[in-house]
Amino acid sequence: MARGLVGFMVLLLFLSICEAASFYQPISDSHRSAALELFSPGHGSFKSLEETYEALRTFDILGIEKKPNVTTTACHLISNAVGSPSSSTTKDLFYALKANSIAKCKINDKAFQGILTRLNAAVNDANLLLDFYYSVGGLVLIKSSNADVHLTNADKIFHSVKAFSQSDGRWRYSSNNPESSALAAGIALETLAGVVSLASSELDQSLVSTLNNDISKLFDSIEKYDDGALYFDDKLVDGHDHQGPLATTSSVVRGLNAFAALPGNKILGLANFFLGIGVPGDAKDLFNQIDSLACLESNRQGFPLPFLMVSIPLILSLPSTVISLTKKDSLQVKVNTVLGSNAPPLTVKLVGAFTSGSKDASLVESQELVFDAGTGLHNLNNLPKSIDVGSYTFVFEILLHEPEHEKVYVTGGQKKVPIFVSGLIKIENAEIVILDSDLGSIETQKKLDLAGQSVVSLSANHLQKLRVSFKLTTPCGLAFKPHQNFLGLVEKFFYLSGRYDIELTVGDVVMENSLLRAIGHIELDLPEPPEKAPRPPPQPVDPYSRYVPKAEITHIFRAPEKRPQKELSLAFMGLTFLPLLGFLFGLSRLGVNLKNFPTNTMPATFAILFHLGIGAVLLLYVFFWLKLDLFETLKLVGLLGVFLVFVGHRILSYLAATSAKLKSA
Repeated sequence: MARGLVGFMVLLLFLSICEAASFYQPISDSHRSAALELFSPGHGSFKSLEETYEALRTFDILGIEKKPNVTTTACHLISNAVGSPSSSTTKDLFYALKANSIAKCKINDKAFQGILTRLNAAVNDANLLLDFYYSVGGLVLIKSSNADVHLTNADKIFHSVKAFSQSDGRWRYSSNNPESSALAAGIALETLAGVVSLASSELDQSLVSTLNNDISKLFDSIEKYDDGALYFDDKLVDGHDHQGPLATTSSVVRGLNAFAALPGNKILGLANFFLGIGVPGDAKDLFNQIDSLACLESNRQGFPLPFLMVSIPLILSLPSTVISLTKKDSLQVKVNTVLGSNAPPLTVKLVGAFTSGSKDASLVESQELVFDAGTGLHNLNNLPKSIDVGSYTFVFEILLHEPEHEKVYVTGGQKKVPIFVSGLIKIENAEIVILDSDLGSIETQKKLDLAGQSVVSLSANHLQKLRVSFKLTTPCGLAFKPHQNFLGLVEKFFYLSGRYDIELTVGDVVMENSLLRAIGHIELDLPEPPEKAPRPPPQPVDPYSRYVPKAEITHIFRAPEKRPQKELSLAFMGLTFLPLLGFLFGLSRLGVNLKNFPTNTMPATFAILFHLGIGAVLLLYVFFWLKLDLFETLKLVGLLGVFLVFVGHRILSYLAATSAKLKSA
């Protein structure tokens, strides 16, 4: 019986990359599909005004045309909040105004005046960071609608918010809470930017300049992944308010963007963090990702701090990192902003190509990719001849055409991207050989047809060696050397002699014609196992085998007892009829007749039915003897008994009445 053991395997796994070479894709249609799914109003309405704003903001950034029911739902919630500002919280008013800045719902001037009064009172009475954030943010939104809104006590409010700052760049939510966070820092910076914009007169620049140290300290706590992505995270002691790195980083980016204070040397690392998340599966996470990337791309001119400048990150991506030599694929590169917008005029250069895991010199010379305005792709139609099948690290560089664009956009210098060049590997000179262990002489040699279906049959013992050899050639004619791993040890077979199937596996990430072929079988004659030799592991049991049909159970009954001869049995049966004959003879001697049988229709019918019922009972006895069991017989006897009682009572009553009339006559 053939054992299902793979005798020989050739594993070609060239996946190790010496350096981290990650690249990210900008926002795509996958994010738009996720937004439509995650921001669907449940039961016809969003849960809150905050969720309503996040849905509208996400749709607006991604260019998704808002469905009528989404806008209608939003306007309904907004109208309820602004219709009675005295009873609405500052948080609801804040998000109602933010949502309305996108939905453009109709709000009358009286409602705006009521909101303005409510927010002015709230900002003067605020004691918590979030109270300042909602009230100041709401006033900024009202001012953006061309309303005349100012803070006469802006210096006082600025100092009140600044009092929540800490020496490490983090901020507190209240003066009574000793814990600080980077998330609160982002909220505070966004609030202070609003205070500056609402000031009735120019603020003392020394107040604004004090934020330089806060932002510098905040960036001292920034964390970094191996691929260069930068992010902020809070490590709270009790962890009850830990929002995670996405929410924290998003808050900081919004705060810095409000001050136009996103540093160019950090902005690309932050963009890589948000893009590296992929497509979030949570509505809040998706909003934070999209809104933060929009901040990074906005190039917003607000109140820039002296040591910071605004830069828009450019993302280099590849439609595919696998290039087929067989199909003569071209190398394609695309450069966009984080939201997928077109990049300014630029040139993409391939400055180097290195074999993965190698520290040798570059395999290519620097060359420019050709830009196709129709597709927006930078192409290298013909790969250098030095590039064969294998895994590589390509190094690209982005060069902006206009010098002034270098002050607006950030490219991040040279970009390393893992590239796999695949092709058809030629397999030839395949053979399998049985060798003598001592002399090394060939005892059996057979050719292998790996392209066909032919198989070989071999036999060997533990004193012989088995060798499989073949030649692999790349499309460029170079030798392709696989790592060989032969499972030929006797111990691996647990000294079990018999027939073994032989399979050959040749595969690699860059090999387009990988194969798994059964090349034959071999009869092994192995010695008896030593006493301490390992035993074969138990064979795996199919869990569904318990549900297969079971084997038929064959019962062995007791041998039947000896019976009398057939003639004797028939003679005994004949004797059983003698009482019946005697009964009939007795009736004839007694002069039994049918003279008293009723002649009237109804009595005659009951008399016939009575006699038929008696006959049915006698016939039932016959069936009981031949076929029926006791329970079936008793059931039928019960039915017939009721019938006989009824008809018997009627006929006997008739006979009794007739007899009484005769006697009286």
